[in-house]
Amino acid sequence: MDTIASLFSFITTPVSWVIVQFHTVYGAIFGADTGWAWGLSIVSLVILIRICLVPLFVKQIKATRAMQTLQPEMKKIQERYKNDKQRQSEEMMKLYKESGTNPLSSCLPILAQSPFFFALYHVLNGIATGKTIGVINEPLLASARKAHIFGAPLAAKFTDGADKVAALGASLTDVRVVTAIMIVLMSASQFYTQRQLMTKNVDTTVKTPFMQQQKMLMYVFPVMFAVFGINFPVGVLVYWLTTNVWTMGQQMYVIHNNPTPGSKAQAAYLERLTKHVTHHGKIRRRSEKAIVKAIVAKGRDRNEFERKFINGLTKAGLAAQSDGTVAKSEAVAVATVEDGTPTTGAAPKRQQPKRQSKSQRQSGGTKPAGGSEESSSSPSLTKSDEPEDAKPAGNDKKATPQSGSGARSRAQSGQRKGPQRPKSPSKK
Repeated sequence: MDTIASLFSFITTPVSWVIVQFHTVYGAIFGADTGWAWGLSIVSLVILIRICLVPLFVKQIKATRAMQTLQPEMKKIQERYKNDKQRQSEEMMKLYKESGTNPLSSCLPILAQSPFFFALYHVLNGIATGKTIGVINEPLLASARKAHIFGAPLAAKFTDGADKVAALGASLTDVRVVTAIMIVLMSASQFYTQRQLMTKNVDTTVKTPFMQQQKMLMYVFPVMFAVFGINFPVGVLVYWLTTNVWTMGQQMYVIHNNPTPGSKAQAAYLERLTKHVTHHGKIRRRSEKAIVKAIVAKGRDRNEFERKFINGLTKAGLAAQSDGTVAKSEAVAVATVEDGTPTTGAAPKRQQPKRQSKSQRQSGGTKPAGGSEESSSSPSLTKSDEPEDAKPAGNDKKATPQSGSGARSRAQSGQRKGPQRPKSPSKK
């Protein structure tokens, strides 16, 4: 680790100068020799570096999403040229060039932080060994060696012996307890950040090897932090824990406001956006307009959550426009003009005809309001309206069909309805 840190010694002076400037401010508040002054100086260094790296973080998000979009094409290339690795690499590079993506772009924030991380390690290692480094002179070196964070010296490590820890004015138990807690928090924050990315901000409709790699890294990175963390000084653990917490908060903000299409985060975001738009009738934020504009431009290629969002606007009487805004739907506007009354935002429901009962259908329908004689005297297709000559001759009692349980009993006993044929005389 010391050899790697020495490679970035060119940036040690700027890093030590920034720490000293923050220490001057916090030292006036908490005291120059306190752990709060030196610890907050390291935290402020992290925040300053991460603010400067925000453009790279935005580029990382775009590159990661572009890589997720290309995963199906990459899988086809791998299957097509699985026996020709050289041709496979050429087709991959061609695909990257055509789409304008770069696989290394997703690693830019980590690569950009590495020089500052190793420079800080080099500074803290000099404090631990009692050597002046950068702009840290003898008085600042003595002050930094006295600074303790929850009883652990700024330059102490988990693997240090009792003699070295005693030389820094602390006990071995305090150092190991504090460093162990910080290592656990550092690994837990890294695991949560990666898990949040995999469970909420990944397109669940595409199953690719990229997702499997990310899932593997979700477990590998925390283990790596735990292994290497025992060799980090307390000051470096403060730096790395702060940058992990910053990354976690930054990612939560991105997932909440600009989720990956097809992910669970997008479903929750579009549901919130639907409620907001239907309540206010417009879109105010520029980021929301950009998302709606992208959804409209997709057309038939929209995913399930995007189609649900468009349908929700339609039910509310709104329509998404190509510029990312929403306007009143034309169907609702036409209904307003025809009725002459303003609509409440929902499309008018179609009136279903009222179903008539069997007795109403047999009697020719219900009488309209007002009781007109014309409707009551309308002809009905019942047996009572048949002409007299159509009725069978003979006894009226026999011709009139019987109703009730008598007719049913004859039908069940096997006798036919209507006039019975005379039985032939039996031969004796």
